[in-house]
Amino acid sequence: MLAGISADCYLRLERGRDRRPSLHVLESLAGVLRLDDDTRSYLCSLAADRPRRARRRRRETVPPGTARFLSLLPVPAFVEGRHLDVLAANPLATALSPRLVTGGNRLRDVFLDPGEQSLFADWEGAAAALLAGFREAVGPDTDDPRCIELVGELSLASPLFQRLWARHDVRPRGSATVCFRHPQIGDVTLSREKLHITGTDGMMLVAFHPAPGTPDEDKLVLLRSMTEQSA
Repeated sequence: MLAGISADCYLRLERGRDRRPSLHVLESLAGVLRLDDDTRSYLCSLAADRPRRARRRRRETVPPGTARFLSLLPVPAFVEGRHLDVLAANPLATALSPRLVTGGNRLRDVFLDPGEQSLFADWEGAAAALLAGFREAVGPDTDDPRCIELVGELSLASPLFQRLWARHDVRPRGSATVCFRHPQIGDVTLSREKLHITGTDGMMLVAFHPAPGTPDEDKLVLLRSMTEQSA
């Protein structure tokens, strides 16, 4: 009633029988449901008239220039794909987390690997934020084979994933502050940046950096030194 649409219209939307509602209807619903800007944009994108993607898995390849840049960064950094697969990582990223290696998947690691979970001071909060970013990245393509594979696997293996996925939280993949509990350098707080890689379908460069002049910076220098000695 508040949105100015009939109960039957809302029911059709809820059950997926009406997949092309007008922008006016969506904006009205977003206002009544008090959605924030990110969730409002996501809602509108679900009904946008756009060409459907090919439903076959395509290999994600990191651009050569990005791979070279990654190797030069003096901070932990890696490249993640649209489905949060780790496509490339520098040695300092792997030193921060042994799971940050080519071929890994951030969702699988955070929800299923106890070693990865122990790295986060707030594991459940980190998992919720990661999953909200995944939902935003996938957008309306929830019938993509890779998305179906991951959601199905994790829904069966992780009660937390199942609960969080049902919440439909949406957040753009972006900047955040992450508190790690590293087994060698102790607790360290780093800023995380996620930067879109132009010319790719959803790839992002992810980098962790400390605030200058802080104990966190000293700890990262120590980790870099340990990594270089090991190499």
